[in-house]
Amino acid sequence: MAISKINTDSLGTGSDTDAINLPSGTTAQRPSSPVNGMVRYNTTESRLEEYRSGAWQILSNIFSGSGGTETTYSSGGTTYKVHTFTSSGTFTAQNNGVIDYLIVAGGGAGGSSSYYQHRGAGGGGAGGFIAQTSQSISGGSFSVVIGSGGASVSNGTTGGNGGNSSFNSVTAIGGGGGGGHTQSAQSSANTGGSGGGGTNGFPGVAGTSGQGNAGGAGGLNVDDPYCGGGGGGANAAGAAGVNNSGSNDPGGAGGNGKTNDFQTGSNQTYAGGGGGNGSTGGAGGAGGGGNGGSLGSGVQSGTANTGGGGGGNQGTSGAGGSGIVIIRYAT
Repeated sequence: MAISKINTDSLGTGSDTDAINLPSGTTAQRPSSPVNGMVRYNTTESRLEEYRSGAWQILSNIFSGSGGTETTYSSGGTTYKVHTFTSSGTFTAQNNGVIDYLIVAGGGAGGSSSYYQHRGAGGGGAGGFIAQTSQSISGGSFSVVIGSGGASVSNGTTGGNGGNSSFNSVTAIGGGGGGGHTQSAQSSANTGGSGGGGTNGFPGVAGTSGQGNAGGAGGLNVDDPYCGGGGGGANAAGAAGVNNSGSNDPGGAGGNGKTNDFQTGSNQTYAGGGGGNGSTGGAGGAGGGGNGGSLGSGVQSGTANTGGGGGGNQGTSGAGGSGIVIIRYAT
């Protein structure tokens, strides 16, 4: 958009208090064929920008903040400041501005089975995943809560749920624990950001809408060896335990997590589900999900600060991985 006329009488004349209205619009409304030297006000990001050296560059950004681990990086001609919280704390906004943020809750722990032939413990569900861009924020201090990973269990019980993570009144729900099994009884998986995997013919359970997916069902084999379902991930449901003949009954894989580039400008994956327990353990989902155990060995916990679910196991299960909050804005 071009300026058709400027009233030069009202510009640069001593005590005048007048101003000029620049062209304005959203990021999507930028000129389709920009040239170096164009200047406009970006209403999506609340800042002045100019087209320089073949890219839109920031001219003004009065927003600043503090808290967490502070880093910077450049991507696509824009420099971002990043505040990464791996433990609970406070983000302080010095004034009004526009930010992007990622909130990942703690992952759920895998379930436990406590009898040799009953190895059907489910994997833990991933922590809830919430990513938002171009969010307005007012000046002030904001509590940041990082959810812990769900506690590992033994003795044939359901895994512990992950803790919630939150920022600016937005809460990601902790992942659900995987189902457990004793020689005589089953315990169902828990719901959460993503749901835990089921045990021994029990279904996996649902995740939270918009934050994660359901866990996979546990398998039930007439020959007695059982296999747990994988925990749900942010991007996909957990896989069901696989019923084969004889003792070959693999645990289900955990659901994969989602990618996000807010921390460094390169995609990282968060919130993968834990693998189910079986004759071979199910693989943990991409994004920090822990592998399920096989006859008590090889189980993994979810990776810290990814919200990954822990693996199910005969004996002690894998714990869930803790969550993370990342806040970034252009400088």
